[in-house]
Amino acid sequence: MYCRMIEILSNKNIGLFIPCYIDQFYPQVGIATLELLQKLGLDVHYPLEQTCCGQPLANSGSEKEAIPVYKNFVGNFSRFDYVVSPSGSCVDHVREHCNILEQSDEVERVRKNTFELCEFIVDILNG
Repeated sequence: MYCRMIEILSNKNIGLFIPCYIDQFYPQVGIATLELLQKLGLDVHYPLEQTCCGQPLANSGSEKEAIPVYKNFVGNFSRFDYVVSPSGSCVDHVREHCNILEQSDEVERVRKNTFELCEFIVDILNG
């Protein structure tokens, strides 16, 4: 079953979201995440225009100021079938806080299809 799910998902485009703190302080985590997903045979893309999920602004009480960041996230990742990130808190933030945006099909799809790395492997790949 596991191999069958990977075969099915190998035709899907996976967007890799590397949170700002991982990019700055633990880049090896981002590299390892990319390598792992590629070794699983997935078509993984890293949008160079990605920045942040908006969590630092929202956590400091500036959620309205995070709206452009949320829009950038959706704009960068709306073309992918799945968005995978090695950060549970950032994934939760995308799912729960992008509700401040108008809920277009694009926004809803990104919120629904954004997964933490282990969650993606266990719940999606393992089906």
